Amino acid sequence: MFNAANHQEPEAHKSGILPPVFFPAAGAIAFIVIATLIAGKAAGPFFSSLQGWITHNGGWIYMLAVTGFLLFCIFLAFSRYGDIKLGPNHAEPDYSYLSWFSMLFSAGIGIGLMFFGVAEPVTHFLAPPDADPRTIEAAKEAMQITFFHWGINAWAIYAIVGLILAYFSFRHRLPLTIRSALFPLIGNRIHGPIGHLVDVLAVVGTLFGVATSLGFGVAQVNAGLSYLFGIPMTPETQVILIAAITACATASVVSGLDSGIKRLSELNMILAVLLLVFVIVAGPTVLFFDSFVQNLGLYAQTLVERSFRLNAYDGNEAWMGKWTLFYWGWWISWSPFVGIFIARISRGRTIREFITGVLLVPTAFTFIWMTAFGNTALAFEMQGIGGSITDAVQHNLPLGLFHFLELLPMHSVVSFFAIILIVTFFVTSSDSGSLVIDTITSGGHLDPPMWTRVFWALTEGVVAAVLMLTGGLSALQTATITTALPFTFVIIFACVGLMRGLRMEAAKMRGAEAAPEVPIGGQGVGWKQRLDALLSYPGERQVEAFLADTVRPALRKVADEVQANDTDASVELSEGGTELRILHGDEIDFRYAVKPRGLLKPEFAYLDGGKKEERFFRAEVHLLEGSQNYDVYGFSEDQLIHDILSQYDKHMHFLHLARA
Repeated sequence: MFNAANHQEPEAHKSGILPPVFFPAAGAIAFIVIATLIAGKAAGPFFSSLQGWITHNGGWIYMLAVTGFLLFCIFLAFSRYGDIKLGPNHAEPDYSYLSWFSMLFSAGIGIGLMFFGVAEPVTHFLAPPDADPRTIEAAKEAMQITFFHWGINAWAIYAIVGLILAYFSFRHRLPLTIRSALFPLIGNRIHGPIGHLVDVLAVVGTLFGVATSLGFGVAQVNAGLSYLFGIPMTPETQVILIAAITACATASVVSGLDSGIKRLSELNMILAVLLLVFVIVAGPTVLFFDSFVQNLGLYAQTLVERSFRLNAYDGNEAWMGKWTLFYWGWWISWSPFVGIFIARISRGRTIREFITGVLLVPTAFTFIWMTAFGNTALAFEMQGIGGSITDAVQHNLPLGLFHFLELLPMHSVVSFFAIILIVTFFVTSSDSGSLVIDTITSGGHLDPPMWTRVFWALTEGVVAAVLMLTGGLSALQTATITTALPFTFVIIFACVGLMRGLRMEAAKMRGAEAAPEVPIGGQGVGWKQRLDALLSYPGERQVEAFLADTVRPALRKVADEVQANDTDASVELSEGGTELRILHGDEIDFRYAVKPRGLLKPEFAYLDGGKKEERFFRAEVHLLEGSQNYDVYGFSEDQLIHDILSQYDKHMHFLHLARA
């Protein structure tokens, strides 16, 4: 049994940081960067050998873990836990579906789609694992593999990490950091060395995952500028681009989540949709629809087989390490970043709604994107007009997109448009990553200090620049796979913690249902009093007076009586109302609060003489899980005490069941 209500939050330093997380994470990153700079070009072979070792010895861990995360998500979505809200029962989503998806899409996959939309299908077409190159079968396999790498397996990683964080933060009031997911397993020790280590791993993994994306993005921006304006494709140019775009990202992250990141994400979404529609309309439109339907069928047909495939019989570990295992490591290293980010924007949604949205909506858009770009590029190649695409992909992956756009109308204008989109994706990924890392290193605070946001935004740029200078894209891939491996086990333990938390919540629901019938609503509430309460529409001042004159004295009497029986109890003001807490040590506390809630008057309330007051207020009862949706305004002190005891009786019955 765990009691998140009694947790002791880590205290941030007066500077706004949590020193046991901030300094070890910054130190580890600095050590890696300095060692890489000292090694210079020798870092390249080292990165290659390290990636080979991880692929050979740890590939099976990645495959089993990612498949397990997907199955766990599906189980939660279809189980009784799916109706649980990520927040109090009365919470409503903070963002519309459009804003929610726009931010999720921009933070999670934007740069990757631009980089790999053409390059990956064409690469697999030229060198498929199981088919003859440049054949129809090779084209089919290329799209199967691409869909698999960008499908629901990948998004399950984001979904499960985001769900865990949102559940414990918004439902149980724990800090919005990775360590909170381990609370059901180790209790308040999450605020000690174990919790600090978990958050340090999350910071390091996130930073290298974001740096990988920034490396891909700047390589493609450089490729586009070289294609349009002849700017040389050199490491020095890319470092300059990283510096310039990181400065834009720093300005965005200073603006905050709503004013900066939200607006930029919505702009990204609009630009991406415009580019996508252009490619579909300007390219072979009918082929797009035909191939999209067939790709979905092939994806569904091969999903299970590919989810467990490691090329154990043909020994092609190099291909797995370069593609599938790199992708899984990339998704896992990004999962603290994307998980915390989508958790922050998902408060108020149910578990079922969250999982369905995160798994299906971005996946559907990704499949449409990959079909539009990938199948169109393959069609050009099979028609004999795509030679420049294949040459570019074979020698310089980032150039593949621009040689593809060359075969469409207005290619110069569209290519420049694509560069702008890549830059906005770059900026969004950097500022979102900085905000998330800042949240972790400040102990979970949702409004961390500005200077640390700037620090992490600049650090991401430095890491990306160093890795690009010393080992190029292969160094970025190796860094991603390496930092993701230890964090894979953190996610597994977090899943165990989530399951334990959900089981306790389900036990509480069963306890309330199975408790002896005790009337909720107070003892001795006559029918005339109830009718009078139903037909009255008190104002805010009336409800506030009721809280002061009746609710608070009633709660204090209950608290005094409980304390007289050697149980720790307290009465606290909370959000304009009054809250009683009865503490139960390591078990779940009992909370009973009465809070004012403003509502619009029903239309029939104005029949007696016109609209005098459009809003009225209720005195609603809240328990640990949120509003219970009933009003106690007008109760006497004794009636309210009986209502408190009725709810407490159900809570005690739940604790008895949980101990059994």
